[in-house]
Order: sequence, then C-alpha cells, then structure tokens
Amino acid sequence: MDDKYLKARELRQNITPQEKILWNLLRNRNFHGVKFVRQYPVGPYIADFVCRKKRIVIEIDGGQHNEIKNKIYDDKRTEYLISKGYKVLRFWNNEIDNNLEGVYRKLLDFVEEV
Repeated sequence: MDDKYLKARELRQNITPQEKILWNLLRNRNFHGVKFVRQYPVGPYIADFVCRKKRIVIEIDGGQHNEIKNKIYDDKRTEYLISKGYKVLRFWNNEIDNNLEGVYRKLLDFVEEV
C-alpha cells in the first residue's frame, strides 16, 4: 500500500478533538446530504475532510500553522488543491472550540456556493 494511504489511515485513527467535533457534523451525510470523507489523499497531500462530488477540501489548522514555514507549506498545498479543481476552506482550532455555530454557517454558505 502507498505510504500516503498508510499515513491517512494513521491520521484517521489519531483524530484531534476539533476534527472529531467537525466530523460529527459532516459524517454520514449529516451536513445537508453532502458526503464527506476524512483524511483523504489528494495528490501528495492528505486533506482533513473532502467532498469528492463537490470538490471541497476542509482543513483544520492549529497554532503551528502560524509559523512561517508552515504558512508557506499551506499556501503551496492550497495552490495544488485549487489546481486540481478543489475549493479549500480553512478553520482554526479555536474557531471550532469557541464558535461552532459560526463555523457551521460559514461551511453552509461555502457548500451552497459550490
């Protein structure tokens, strides 16, 4: 099996608290009938959540994503995903922790727009 698929499996088994919260909203087509998968390989990257049909990627970022090297990596990753036809939506961990209703509304607007 390809390394990225093994890594994706490992990430699915080690879900962060924020990923768990968002996954509970998205799983089993709970979010307006839209099917999402988690820790899904897209090219050389593994996206946190993907709706393959609507070509949506949702990323959840912790504080380490504020570091310059990680910002550069995230920008490169986002450019790649966009080049493959995906639209990318990012949330910070603290948004999920402190404003889940706002995250829900932003996600709903994003999904309806696509």
